[in-house]
Amino acid sequence: MRILIFIILIGYSLQGASQEFNTGKLLSDLQEFSSDEFGGRRPDQDGGKKSREFVRSRFELLKLAPFNGSYFQTFPIENREGEKYTGYNVLALVKGTEIPEKYIVVSSHHDHLGTREGKIFNGADDNGSGTCALFALGEYFSKNAPNHSIILVAFDGEEWGLQGSKAFISNPPVPIENVMVNFNMDMIGRNDQNEIYICGTRHYPELKDVCTSVASDLTVLFGHDGGDGKQDWTQSSDHGPFHEEKIPFLYFGEEDHDDYHKPTDTFDGIQPEFYINAVDLVLEVIKAYDRK
Repeated sequence: MRILIFIILIGYSLQGASQEFNTGKLLSDLQEFSSDEFGGRRPDQDGGKKSREFVRSRFELLKLAPFNGSYFQTFPIENREGEKYTGYNVLALVKGTEIPEKYIVVSSHHDHLGTREGKIFNGADDNGSGTCALFALGEYFSKNAPNHSIILVAFDGEEWGLQGSKAFISNPPVPIENVMVNFNMDMIGRNDQNEIYICGTRHYPELKDVCTSVASDLTVLFGHDGGDGKQDWTQSSDHGPFHEEKIPFLYFGEEDHDDYHKPTDTFDGIQPEFYINAVDLVLEVIKAYDRK
């Protein structure tokens, strides 16, 4: 398996020379971030500390700017057992060139379920895939400055009731009225039907034209935001608190698979071509929105 993964990484790294981000690095980051070394990235376990430090180190490596001298936004968090500790959102800023006082927030969550009864819940797709996508997007925008400023944020405590994104909205690093939109990624690494959903356009129909203006090798579907008979994802991930604040959002994600919230959600289940195309879709939508 290690040899096969190495071949995949080398193949996509070579292909990545013509891409807008390093696809080999995207895959190798996810392989590392979802390894047993991170222990499932539960905030109140050792893996949670490794998780936030990994995200911080990648932002720093890309020379992305911190806020007020720190990449961390701390907040009180409570786990399902009622124990209290500190949560860590990890944030970085790409300053806009034309309208720097207006912000696009691009998000994921870096936490997962941790280790339970000796089994590691690696969370490769949920949500290692979204978090490592932040690094690819950061790479692109560090070299291609956007018109608006972009905040890249990996939230903590999503699995415990969206606690990190709620803390961000309650104590924003910039004036909340200057946040224009949230693009949230949660589970974008695999789908046997080559399908990805964009949720949110029923609430914010003005965003649909942005999405349909870009091409994708994926089958892009709209829905899961009420009114279509499907499970409503409006409050299912970290875009929820933005919606509550009446900040428009788009949520990128695939439907649940058999490994969702199981120890079997590991790197070898990631579908590299799908994952790369999903990150490329998010990038193109951000670029289209930024040109508005």
